[in-house]
Amino acid sequence: QVQLVESGGGLVQPGGSLRLSCAASGFSFSVYTMSWHRPAPGKTRELVADIPMVGGSPNYADSVQGRFTIARDDDRDTVDLQMNSLKPEDTAVYYCHAERRSWGVVVNDYWGQGTQVTVSS
Repeated sequence: QVQLVESGGGLVQPGGSLRLSCAASGFSFSVYTMSWHRPAPGKTRELVADIPMVGGSPNYADSVQGRFTIARDDDRDTVDLQMNSLKPEDTAVYYCHAERRSWGVVVNDYWGQGTQVTVSS
């Protein structure tokens, strides 16, 4: 059974930090691109950051570049999102996503249930 279980969300003051974690099971984690998404106006969800399988470089949305860092551990099947200098506009439910592509076509993808991040004073 495939599972993506997020944790680490919560309430934090502006300028603070949070670390989200996503624990994966039930699929070959190391060959999947892992990412974090959040809802955005006019979109179902926007990409916050992604990290390809080993050897690839992370990518970040312009809005989080320099503040967020994504990292994966293929031994533990986890992907983390370190969020620093948080702003109220970062408030959202953050979703973990796993995607496997073959010849540019998505062949499998999975979503977690999401974890709430609230940035407020």
